[in-house]
Amino acid sequence: MKSAKKSKLWRNVKNARYIYLLIFPAIVFYIIFNYIPMYGVRIAFQDFFPRLGISGSPSVGWDNFRYIFAQTEFWRAFRNTLVISLCRIALSFVFSVGTALILNEIRMRRFKKLAQTVFTFPHFLSWVIIAGFVNNLFMNTGVINNLVALFGGNRIDFLRNKGFFFGLLMFTEIWKEAGWGSIVYLATMAGIDAELYDAAEIDGASRFRRIVSVTLPGIRSTAVLLLILSTGSILTSGFDQIFNLYNPLVYEIADILDTYIYRTTFGTAQASNPGYGAAVGLFKSVVSCALVLLVDRIAKLTGERGII
Repeated sequence: MKSAKKSKLWRNVKNARYIYLLIFPAIVFYIIFNYIPMYGVRIAFQDFFPRLGISGSPSVGWDNFRYIFAQTEFWRAFRNTLVISLCRIALSFVFSVGTALILNEIRMRRFKKLAQTVFTFPHFLSWVIIAGFVNNLFMNTGVINNLVALFGGNRIDFLRNKGFFFGLLMFTEIWKEAGWGSIVYLATMAGIDAELYDAAEIDGASRFRRIVSVTLPGIRSTAVLLLILSTGSILTSGFDQIFNLYNPLVYEIADILDTYIYRTTFGTAQASNPGYGAAVGLFKSVVSCALVLLVDRIAKLTGERGII
């Protein structure tokens, strides 16, 4: 019995050998960069010294976790991470779906391709480049303040204003990623049976009614799947974006766990113990895993397909 199952398994592998060959580089990538580095988790439980290495550094048990949990800055960063991530997920979902709906309704083929290019292009820009544009526009001697001064107004310190800075984070994220995020929804919309639209049109449904009754239900499963996947990165609020844009005066609303790890590990006197940063990183991973399992379970209870 076991021999027959084994034979069938190898036969299936042989038949799909080109598919396995295609995914082999991805498997190697994740093994090298995601699984092997898990050995470094030990640093979170050590008073780590580079000259001693991971195996030679003394163990301190849960002391690193007790230290970070006692820090007000850690809980501030944790709160900011949740707020920024939840806002980004909600706004990204709305604008990605909205962009996909707009592009899907365009009937002029050439204009549709042009619009897709325009919407997706910002995704390929580095946050360093975008931060340079933002600083040139909104810094004290930037374009906007020069125009304000030209008309007799007082210069405004935009980038140090907490309310403006939070809105700037949301706007730049949506501008950069909404078009790219719409690609998956566009692909799903392309797979919706055209007969459903024809039937709705025969029944007298308007274009808006067809979107509500046919298109949105057709992409619901994809939206739930992407929501589940996005919860895995809910504690990763975009280090590149915030690190390139923020400053100490907006730490209260913009300092997130990733920037906190960076400062704790490299930018302060605590750099002598990278275990603090490793402890925060491990905390992030555990919480993110728990959130993915929770959201996946909720999705299944509501009748949607999960990922596990």
